[in-house]
Amino acid sequence: MNDETLFRQLASLLARYRAREKEGPLLHYLEPEALSRLLELERPAAGDWRQILRWLELYLDHSVKTGHPGFLNRMWSGANLPSILAEMVVAVSNTSACTYEGAPVSTLMEHYMLDTMLELAGFRDGEGQMTTGSSNGNLIAMLAARNEALDGAKERGLWGQPPLYAFVSADAHYSLDKAANVLGIGTGNLVKVAVDERGRMDPDALARELEACRTAGGHPFFVCATLGTTVRGAYDPIEPLAKLREEYGFWLHGDGAWGGAALLDDGLRRRYLPGVERLDSFTWDFHKMPGTNLMCNMLLFNGRRDAFRCACSAGEHSYLFREERETHALDLGVGSLQCARRVDSLKWFLDWKYYGREGLAGRVRRYLELAEYAEKRIGEIPELGMVVPRESFNVCFRFLPPEGMDANEFNLRLRHHLFHRGDALVGVAWIGETLTLRLLVTHPDFTEEAVDRFLEQVIQEGRRLTGGSSR
Repeated sequence: MNDETLFRQLASLLARYRAREKEGPLLHYLEPEALSRLLELERPAAGDWRQILRWLELYLDHSVKTGHPGFLNRMWSGANLPSILAEMVVAVSNTSACTYEGAPVSTLMEHYMLDTMLELAGFRDGEGQMTTGSSNGNLIAMLAARNEALDGAKERGLWGQPPLYAFVSADAHYSLDKAANVLGIGTGNLVKVAVDERGRMDPDALARELEACRTAGGHPFFVCATLGTTVRGAYDPIEPLAKLREEYGFWLHGDGAWGGAALLDDGLRRRYLPGVERLDSFTWDFHKMPGTNLMCNMLLFNGRRDAFRCACSAGEHSYLFREERETHALDLGVGSLQCARRVDSLKWFLDWKYYGREGLAGRVRRYLELAEYAEKRIGEIPELGMVVPRESFNVCFRFLPPEGMDANEFNLRLRHHLFHRGDALVGVAWIGETLTLRLLVTHPDFTEEAVDRFLEQVIQEGRRLTGGSSR
């Protein structure tokens, strides 16, 4: 079987999948043992293209359809078509985006898109880079802050230095714990600041923690504002945190992995991201609400040039990043924690050009409208209840089982039943001691009817599991 025939058969397989990904069940669920038997993972296939294509077909047949309207489990969903086409081209061309010499087109596209995002954020004299995701973006931001706080830390490490302390909200993403571990700060020196009744970091509580740290001889070097928390969708207030920075001199980072999409719309920016231009750094996932194919993240630095090279470069000048090369200044890999870098800029660029800022902004506005509608409908249905009031794009609710039933255990069981039946996959999380179903809408073609259909599935399955009774 030659290459042309293989590509033709693969294209046909993908086209069929794409045409049907929104239809039928979300998943043909099999228990791990049954799925393993079907896949025949031990079967030899040396030179057997038919078996290779068969595994590709099985992969598509038994994977979760992330483009299905029932896929509500993550902050992303089925990808935009321009970025899907870009991924195919990137796979075939197979290069690393670390130097202009090896990836001239992607290098210029990445610089163009990063400059566009710096302008959108209102960052002056800054720079940006694509990373593997906001977890990595948070790590690099903390690394840059550490090196700026401690002179010579990059070369000499943390020996003989005052203890560093970083501060995040109690509802911040766990990637900050990982960053504190990797960078030698220590997870015990990552202070979890209390949140208010809306799930936002409390600036007064932060001020008390900062002062206690300084009084004890610690060095408060980094504060992360979570801009759209994972569970509640809360936005930490940037302006009061920036005011505290004037007194304590820390690096103020914004984790906008989820809620950073509000930057696309001027009204949403004023509502959710006032003061974003005052951040020292900001990370944002374009593969979430904007819908670009996984992964597509940016990390932006404000008021700093060459900060990525200062923070991340080490030991690579011997063969790859040669300063005598005339295009050396364009090389993106020298300021990256990675060595080889995926070409992610092509899909980002094509999505941006095809939909435009206003097209993507309209999509984000629509998601907010649907979240508002879902909250309203939940309030009208006796069997359902909100766990906490909606802050932005996240709807935290649950089925209300009869008195005497463990509501947490029941809602977890209800969620698993919906998934195994192929109806829906919705996220779950804890708010205090309460398990919540977390509805996130990231499908551009999602509608009020789809919200109603999902809630009806929850109600019907809940009634079935309770024998027809509810609270």
